[in-house]
Amino acid sequence: MGKLITTSKPLILQSKLLCFSLLYLFTTLFLALYTTLSQSKCFFRSSPLDPIQNSLFSYPSSYGEHKYAVSTTRSTCSSPVYFSDYWDIVKEIRNWHNKFSAYSIPLRYMQGNGDSFGGNLSTSVRFSYFDNHTDGKEVPCGFFKKFPISDSDRNAMEKCDSVVIVSAIFNDHDKIRQPKGLGSKTLENVCFFMFVDDVTLKGLEHHGLISPNSREYKIGVWRLVKVAKEDLYENPAMNGIIPKYLVHRLFPNSKFSIWIDAKLQLVVDPLLLIHSLVISVNVDLAISNHPYYVHTMEEAMATARWKKWLDVNALKLQMETYCEHGLQPWSPSKKPYVSDVPDSALILRKHDLGSNLFSCLMFNELDAFNPRDQLPFAFVRDKMKPNLKINMFDVEVFEQVTVEYRHNLKRIEGTTSSTAKKLSPSGRTKRAHPDLFYVNGSCCGKCQNYLSIMWGQEESND
Repeated sequence: MGKLITTSKPLILQSKLLCFSLLYLFTTLFLALYTTLSQSKCFFRSSPLDPIQNSLFSYPSSYGEHKYAVSTTRSTCSSPVYFSDYWDIVKEIRNWHNKFSAYSIPLRYMQGNGDSFGGNLSTSVRFSYFDNHTDGKEVPCGFFKKFPISDSDRNAMEKCDSVVIVSAIFNDHDKIRQPKGLGSKTLENVCFFMFVDDVTLKGLEHHGLISPNSREYKIGVWRLVKVAKEDLYENPAMNGIIPKYLVHRLFPNSKFSIWIDAKLQLVVDPLLLIHSLVISVNVDLAISNHPYYVHTMEEAMATARWKKWLDVNALKLQMETYCEHGLQPWSPSKKPYVSDVPDSALILRKHDLGSNLFSCLMFNELDAFNPRDQLPFAFVRDKMKPNLKINMFDVEVFEQVTVEYRHNLKRIEGTTSSTAKKLSPSGRTKRAHPDLFYVNGSCCGKCQNYLSIMWGQEESND
């Protein structure tokens, strides 16, 4: 009589909970491995010993500083950036004072009392300062009118003698967001200054973040500097250009600076960024490429199309001026620069002769035309002498070191400035005059050659 053979499930398969746990474990490991292998090459390698501080400030829930983040989905990067050891960077930047005094050449600035902050310089006057090979030549660089801030703020700015992080909010346009990932010694070596106006301060008072009776304001790491913008420009964006491009004049003793638009939150220690993107590659300035545009004219067309500046006639005059004086579309001959258009929301500078001159020349162009700083960027970069050393890093790098948020979608009642209405009562685009397309009766203006080259290059790349 045959023996009945019975089989039983292995013990490991008899427990449904154990099976589920194992399935979950293997699935998680697979996804982690897949993510590691497929993630962007722009993720930074930082030392595991970097001393990251905890949250720096707690906001009331009504403020909503982390609402409306803009997602990014880029998966590749051609130039990854790596960080050195945090402690080595802190030591090197602390010792930078001696390096600066050893080789830095001061840039001399034109002085004077005027009716406007920028001086209302003509085209010929502005362009005459692009060649700065002449020693001792004074350069126009704003401040023809007093910058309206308090003496206590001015003294605090002059005491910042290492690295300064600068931002600005005018017309309550953005939220104040605290940086993340700061090392334990960073606040001893880095100053954070946020320039604001009365409209922005009223919004902060509404949320209980500052007291109306205070003479000095601080929120988390940011020291707030009140600017009486009525004494400057009607356009809030143009008032923001002053700390963005004249940071070396507002902070005359700082060795490095980072400008960050208020729509961004910095999520990497600024000392690591300065070292990796500026010091280690020996450049004057670091800024990312624009995510979409390569040619200056593309940015100008988008500015008109999306109504980022309503006076199209003025935009065309600006581009005609640059074309007349030698602006060319991007081509391989401009390498190592792979674009003529930056994303200027994040700018890292070494405050040396080249960077300071570039900032002054840029400010003069923005004062002459409009605050859209992508438009004069390539013209100034390519025409100034001595040549500027710029690290135009990939936009994927920019998206790894910052988190972008949308501008304030809802303003506090009673805080909206009336200046925006003054700038464009109808809210309609002012079209360019037809005669601008003709020179001496023939088509098509001073940028015709530029456009022919640009469109020819685009067709050849298709």
